[in-house]
Amino acid sequence: MFTLHRRALLGASLAAPFLAGRALAQATRLRFAHPHPDSDSWNAAAKLFADQLRDRTNGALTVQVFGNGALGSDPTIISAARGGTLDIVLTGNPFFTGLAPKLNALDLPFLFRDRRHVAAVLDGEIGRTLIGELEPHGLVGLGFWDIGFRNITNSRRPVNEAADLRGLKIRTTPNPAHIKAFQLLGANPLPMPFTELFTAMETRAVDGQENPTTLIRNARFYEVQRHLSLTRHAYTAGILAMSKRRYESLSPAHREAVMAAAAAIGPQQRQMNEEADAEALADLKKHGMVTVEAPNRDSLAALVAEPVRHDYVERFGSALPDAIAGSAG
Repeated sequence: MFTLHRRALLGASLAAPFLAGRALAQATRLRFAHPHPDSDSWNAAAKLFADQLRDRTNGALTVQVFGNGALGSDPTIISAARGGTLDIVLTGNPFFTGLAPKLNALDLPFLFRDRRHVAAVLDGEIGRTLIGELEPHGLVGLGFWDIGFRNITNSRRPVNEAADLRGLKIRTTPNPAHIKAFQLLGANPLPMPFTELFTAMETRAVDGQENPTTLIRNARFYEVQRHLSLTRHAYTAGILAMSKRRYESLSPAHREAVMAAAAAIGPQQRQMNEEADAEALADLKKHGMVTVEAPNRDSLAALVAEPVRHDYVERFGSALPDAIAGSAG
C-alpha cells in the first residue's frame, strides 16, 4: 500500500509539469508594436494593456510589446498588421489616413479646443464611426490613445508667428492636412516616418518637426533641436488596432477581453500624457531649448484653418468637421 501511494505521488509529480506545459502551450501570444521611445507613455500603457489582457483571460492571451520602432516604421507595422504577420499596432492617426481618408478630419488644424473636447469626440459616436473605417482594410480599431497637441521645434530660429516658418524644412506626417498646412505657412514639409526623424534632424536633412512636448522630451529631440514654440496648432490621436485576421481567430470571450482591456487603458494613457505635459516642458527648458510659450497662434490659424478644412469638405462634406467642432467637451 505504501508502494502504491508512493507511485501515485510520483505519477502526480510527473504529471504536474506536463499539465503546466500544456496550459502554457495553449496560451496565445500577441505581438504589439509601436514606434515611440521606451520612456514614452505609449510603452508604459502598452504594458498595462498586456497585464490587463493576461488577467482578463487567466493567462490564455499574453502580449509581447515591441517599442521604439523595433519592428519597423509606422507604415511598415501597419502593413504587417493588415497582412496578419503582426497582431497589434499602435501609431499616429495620420499614418492610417492613406487607408481611411475620412480619419483625416481628426488632424485638421485648430479644430480641437482642449483635451476634454478631444475625449468627447474620440470616446463618443464620432470616434466609434471613424475607427470603424479601418475594418475594410484588414484592421479592427480597438481605441484611440493620445499623442497630444503638436508644437514646432527647429534648429534655426525662434518661431513667434507664421512668417517665421517661411523656408524651414519641417518634417510632417504623410497626412494631407499636415502637409497642406505647412505649405500654406511657407515652410517646406517633408513627410517621413517617426523612426527616421532623429537622424534627419541630426544630419540637418530637415530643420525641424512638430510634436507634443511629451514626445519631444521622450525622443530626446532637444539633443538636435534648439528652438521650441508652443503653437498647439493641431491635435494628434494614436490609434490602437488589431489585425482583423488575428482578431477573428480568437474566441468570442477573448475578443471581448481584448476590447475591454483596450477600453480600460485608453483613458489612462491619455491621462498620463496630460499630466506629463508641464513636466516635459520644464525638462526641455532644462536641456537648453529656447522656448516661445505664447506665439501668435492667430497668425497661423488665419493662414491654415479654413483652407485645410475646405480641402476636406470638398471630398467628404462638412458634416463631420462640423460635428467635431460642435461637440461638447
